[in-house]
Amino acid sequence: ALRIGLIEDVVESGAARDAALALARNVARQSPHAVAYSKELIGLARRGVPRGAALAVERERFVDLFDTNDPREGVAAFLGKRAPQWNNDGEPQR
Repeated sequence: ALRIGLIEDVVESGAARDAALALARNVARQSPHAVAYSKELIGLARRGVPRGAALAVERERFVDLFDTNDPREGVAAFLGKRAPQWNNDGEPQR
């Protein structure tokens, strides 16, 4: 499964909690808007929303992110070689 990309990581027996917490810390450092939209899209997949409809929502959310300060902050942080400071400004209205 790892070799063909179905899973991202394999951990030793008894290490799952630590690996999950490390993943959670990584997710927590990401844009709150992007994380919220990702969770929404995962929820669509779990509920069996048809792929075409889910992709339409994905495109919509991608465009919505440009109504936030996230793209500017992400680029500025990358160019400044610093961690992004997400502030939830410019939350898109749906």
